[in-house]
Amino acid sequence: MSPTPSKRARPASKRARVETPPKPVRPFVAHHLVPPHEILSEAESQATLAELKVSPERLPRILVTDPGLQTDPKYAGLREVREPLNGRLVRIRRPSSTAGEAIAYRIIASDLGE
Repeated sequence: MSPTPSKRARPASKRARVETPPKPVRPFVAHHLVPPHEILSEAESQATLAELKVSPERLPRILVTDPGLQTDPKYAGLREVREPLNGRLVRIRRPSSTAGEAIAYRIIASDLGE
């Protein structure tokens, strides 16, 4: 029996490894199935709550980090000026085969425990 030849390690590549620069951050592009979200102003929020005759505590919540909020062009501007978004009202317009358009409202929360 002849001894098995030892496997030699592959020599390192002679080409210098070129580091690729990081990819630029793409602006948010909404998926076509995400309905448009609209952050309402304080005045619009109060008028809508009065029209619906409901208190903000009774509305479902949406996280401030929800990607759907990024479909509103005002969202980036509000985040940039660091305006507090907690407690703001969001209008979500969904297409409906029976009603044409279904509108839902959510209250922005920093976490769901609020």
